[in-house]
Amino acid sequence: MSLNTQNSMSNNSFDFKEILNTYMAYWKWFLFSVVLALLIAYVNIRYATPKFAVQTQIQILDEKSSGSELDMFRDLEVFGGQKTKVEDEIQIINSRSNWVEVVKELGLSTKIYVQGNIIESELYKNPPVKVNFIAPDSVINRAKLNFFLTISSSTTFGYTEEEDKPVKIYAFGKNISTPIGDIVITPNVATLENYKNKTLRVSIQPIDDTAQAYRGSLLVSAADEYSNILNIRMEDAIQEKAKDILDALVRVYNKNAIEDKQIIADRTSNFIEERIANIATRLSSVDQSAKDFKTEKGVTDIASEANINLNVGVANQQELANARNQLNMAASMQEMVQQQDGYEVLPTNIGLSDPTIANTTERYNQLVLERKRLLKSSNEKNPVIVNLDQQIAGLKRSMQSSLSSTVNNLGMTVNSLSGQQARFNSKIYSAPANEKALRDITRKQQTTESLYLYLLQKREESQIAVASTSPKSKIIDKAYAVSKTPVSPKKPIIYLASFILGLFIPFSIIYVKDLLDNKIHNMHSLEKYVNDIPVLGELPSIGKKEEKLVVKEDRSVLAESLRIIRTNLDYILKTKKKDGKGNVVYVTSSVPGEGKTFLSTNLSMILASTNKRVLLVGADIRNPKLYSFFTSGDIDKMAKPSRNKDAGLTEYLYDNTLNVKDIVNPMLVHQNTIDVIYSGRIPPNPAELLMSGRVEELLAEVSKLYDYVIVDTAPLMVVTDTLLISDYADLLVYVTRAGVTEISAVEFPLKLQQEGKIKGLSFVVNDVDASNLGYGGKYGYGYGKTQKKWWKF
Repeated sequence: MSLNTQNSMSNNSFDFKEILNTYMAYWKWFLFSVVLALLIAYVNIRYATPKFAVQTQIQILDEKSSGSELDMFRDLEVFGGQKTKVEDEIQIINSRSNWVEVVKELGLSTKIYVQGNIIESELYKNPPVKVNFIAPDSVINRAKLNFFLTISSSTTFGYTEEEDKPVKIYAFGKNISTPIGDIVITPNVATLENYKNKTLRVSIQPIDDTAQAYRGSLLVSAADEYSNILNIRMEDAIQEKAKDILDALVRVYNKNAIEDKQIIADRTSNFIEERIANIATRLSSVDQSAKDFKTEKGVTDIASEANINLNVGVANQQELANARNQLNMAASMQEMVQQQDGYEVLPTNIGLSDPTIANTTERYNQLVLERKRLLKSSNEKNPVIVNLDQQIAGLKRSMQSSLSSTVNNLGMTVNSLSGQQARFNSKIYSAPANEKALRDITRKQQTTESLYLYLLQKREESQIAVASTSPKSKIIDKAYAVSKTPVSPKKPIIYLASFILGLFIPFSIIYVKDLLDNKIHNMHSLEKYVNDIPVLGELPSIGKKEEKLVVKEDRSVLAESLRIIRTNLDYILKTKKKDGKGNVVYVTSSVPGEGKTFLSTNLSMILASTNKRVLLVGADIRNPKLYSFFTSGDIDKMAKPSRNKDAGLTEYLYDNTLNVKDIVNPMLVHQNTIDVIYSGRIPPNPAELLMSGRVEELLAEVSKLYDYVIVDTAPLMVVTDTLLISDYADLLVYVTRAGVTEISAVEFPLKLQQEGKIKGLSFVVNDVDASNLGYGGKYGYGYGKTQKKWWKF
C-alpha cells in the first residue's frame, strides 16, 4: 500500500456506527448462529447426566494439643512430637492406595446401567441382578469387560457381549463363560420385576483404573490458611454413592493411620520386653551375690567410717551405671540396625538421650510403613518404591553413624567415670574389705533394680498407648449433599456461553473476512482511499435475467443510479469547462471485465433520454465489445437498431478520406436516439494508430456536434492505448468493480494523475450488491418503488 493511501487511512477517524452497520448487515447470520448455539446447548442440557455435589468435613488432630488420653505419656514419644502438616495429610487422603481400598470395599469396579432410548442410567442401590465372580481376585482386579443382560422372566435372562446382537438365554445361578472367567448372575427379587424386558449393561473395569478415575474427581482443601479442618468434596450422578465413597475414604484414612501407630507401638513394646528379660536376669544374679556374700562373711550391718567419700562414690557410681546403661542400649540398638537386612520398623524411645537418633528412627519408621502400604498396590520396581528405598538406606546409614558416635562418646564417659571411681575407692582402702565388697554389691543391686522398674513402667505405658490409639482425624460432618439441585450441567452458564459463542462465531468470521479483504465494495469504501478525487456514483449488481440497458422513463435501481451519475457528471463538466464545450468523457478501468462498456453504453442511454445529442465512441480497438453489445438479441427485439455504416474508428484512422459522418451510426434504442462509432476491425498496430493526429481531429469535431461524447477506451493497466489519447479527454471516468477491484489497483490512476499523465479523474463503482448500495448500505436507491417487507415474501 502506498504512502498516500496509508495517510488517507490514518486520517480516517474511528467510526463506531459504520463498524456496527457493517456487522448489522449480517444480522440474519448472527440470529441463525445464536439460535443454533442455544439449540445445541438445550440438547446438551436435556441429555446430559446431572451431577450432585457431596461434601464431608474432618479435622486433622494435632496430637500434642488434642487433649487425648495419651497426653500424660508424651515423654514416651511413641507417635512423634512434630505438628501434623495439613498439606501432607491432603496428599495422604487422596493417595492411590486409599482409593484402591475404597473401590474394593464398595465394589465400585463393577457397575450396572439400565439403558434408555438415548442415555443410560447407573443403578447403585438394589440393582435387579448381582454379578458373582468365580475367578480369583487377582484376575478380577485387572479385568475389563462389558456385557448386556435382558431380563426375560423371574428365572431367565438374555446375555450378549455386543450390543444389538442376538442374546443367549441363561438361567439365574448358572455359570456363564466370559473372557475373564466364569461368572454367576443372581437375581434381586425385590427389584427384578421393575426391569423386565429392559436391557442392562454391566461394566467391569480394572480396580486401578476405577480408583484413578474417582481420585481425579475428588477435591480436598483446607477450610482456612492456618486451619486443620479439611473440606472433602466430590461430584457424582448418584448422591448416595458419593456419600458412601466419602465416608469410606475417611474411614480407610483413619484405619490406616491407626494401623501405622499400632505397628510402631508393638515394635517398641517388643523391644522393651527383651530388655526387661535381660535386666531381670542380671538383677537376680546381683541379689544372689549379695545373699552369698552376707552368708559367707557374716555381714549384718555396715559402719560408715568415711561417709563423705562413700556418698560421693555412690553418686559417681550412679552416673557410671547410667552411662553404662546408655552404652548398653546404644550398642544394642547399633547391633539391631546392623543386623537388619530388610525393611522393618525400629523401636523408638528406648531411653537414649540423643534426640537425633530418636528423630531419625521416627522418620525411618514412617518411610518403612509408607513402603509397605505402597507395596499393597505396586511392586518393588515402582519408581516411588525405589525412591523410598534410597531414602530408607540413607536414613539407615545416618542412624548407624549417629549410633556409632553415641557408643564412642558413651565409652569415653564410662572410662572417665571409672577413673573417678577408682580415685574414690583409693580413699576408702582403709575400710574393711567386707564393707567395700558389700557396698559394691548393693550399688549394683540398686541400679539394676531402678532400671528394671523404669522399663516396667514404660511397658505399661506402651500397652496403654496401644489400647487407646485414637483416629488421626475427627469427623465434623459426615458426607452430605451440598444442595438438592444438580451442580452440573450449569444451565445459566451453558446458555450464556452458547449465546456468546453464537455471537462470536459469525463475528470472528466477518472480522477475519474484513481483515483480509482488500477489495472495493461500494462508493463509500472507495471514497476513503481517493481523498479529493470525485466518485460519481455506483451501479447495482444486475442479475442474468435482468435487462442490461436502461429504457426511457426507467424507474429501476440501475436507472436511478445512472441518473445520479449523470447529475454528478454534468456538475463536474460545468466546473471544469474552460475552452470549448468540454464534453469529451473517457470511460476506462484497470482490467477487462470491470464494466466500462456497460457503463459507457448505459450512460449514453441515460444522457440521450434528456433529448441531448450523444455520441458513443468505441475506442477499445484491441478488444471491441461495443458492437456485440448493441447487436444482442434483446436490443434487436425491442429497438431494431440499424447499422448503416461498415466503417469504424480503425478504418477512420487508416483512411484519411473518411469523414466523421462516414463512421457514425444513428441508432434508436428503447426510444432513445444515440449515435455510435464502432471500433471497427482489430488492427495489427493499435498503439501507432492512436498516436496519429486523426484521433484529435475526430474528438475536436464531434465535441462541437454533440452535447456529450462518451469514449469507451481500453483498460488503463493492461495497455497504453488510453494514455496515448488521454490529453483529448475533458473527464476520465475510472470504473471499479465491487468485490473484484483491489485497493492497490486504485492507486494506479491516482499516481498517473499526480504525475500529470491523465486529467479530470473520477470514479464509478460497478456491480455493487443491493445491501451495500449507498453509504454503508443504509441509504440505498429505489425511491418511489414499492417493495415488500422480507417477512411478507
